[in-house]
Amino acid sequence: MNLRDLKYLVALADHKHYGKAAAVCHVSQPTLSTQLRKLEDELGVPLVERGSRKVMLTHAGTEAAVRARIIVAEIEELKEAARRARDPEAGSIRLGIFPTLGPYLLPHVIPGIRKRYPHLELLLVEEKSDELLNRLRDGRLDAALLALPVDDDALHAEFLFEEPFLLAVSSKHPLAGQDHLDARELSTQRLLLLEDGHCLRDQALAVCRMFGANEKSEFRATSLETLRQMVAADVGITLLPTLAIKPPVPRSDSIHLLDFRGPGSPTRRVGMVWRRSSAMTDFLTQLARQFKQLPAELLSLDASDRPQVAAEAALPAN
Repeated sequence: MNLRDLKYLVALADHKHYGKAAAVCHVSQPTLSTQLRKLEDELGVPLVERGSRKVMLTHAGTEAAVRARIIVAEIEELKEAARRARDPEAGSIRLGIFPTLGPYLLPHVIPGIRKRYPHLELLLVEEKSDELLNRLRDGRLDAALLALPVDDDALHAEFLFEEPFLLAVSSKHPLAGQDHLDARELSTQRLLLLEDGHCLRDQALAVCRMFGANEKSEFRATSLETLRQMVAADVGITLLPTLAIKPPVPRSDSIHLLDFRGPGSPTRRVGMVWRRSSAMTDFLTQLARQFKQLPAELLSLDASDRPQVAAEAALPAN
């Protein structure tokens, strides 16, 4: 048994397709198939159900793939530890980030990371939080930016920042006449939310439960940008994380933003998460500091974030 054959098994478990698995492993499909048969002979059990129209692992194959993934990840950790001992600030990092954070945070931090670590290859993976956690646990990611808390004793979570939520309403909405809102006033509102699977949906639902708001369930968006367009069209109102309204995101004259005042104003906590067993812990701790240097003005609403029309209307008449 060798590491190469275990990688073939993991690739087949991931892609459920011989051709795709072979391509990922940079071998021909017959080579991959032959080596998997040899692995089956060595283990004495079938790993793949043959004759099925699609690739399916047997029960033994599924268990073997789980163990093979752990072994492959441990070997990669060993190689990475040795490489980082030679050059701690080079190599590659596979970093996951969830969709309602990535496009709005990365433009503000990537230039600084590139400047600080010019030889670092940052491989970014954007997925929903549950998938990021799965990839992190089985070694397909080195770290991930996630909303906290993350309940897993095998993972370390490094707090980065706390991001306030804003209420986004149409410029025609009755609330567009004010700039601040007591969070308790949400009890009379129905909010547009994202579809299931997005951590922002879970966070918004938690806010709804806390303050007695309800979901406008006739429509569920697939992305934050769709939510933004629905608000601009006066279909409803929603919660937006503060980073999602900062440049380079363009301002919209059709959307009015309110920040929250009073007790319990809604926020989300963002952290960098990695395996406690990771050989990269020291470096990941350093990398996390780069994300902690986010300027304070990116985490608060000010006049420049509101449409110019609204800002001018707020000025006293001469």
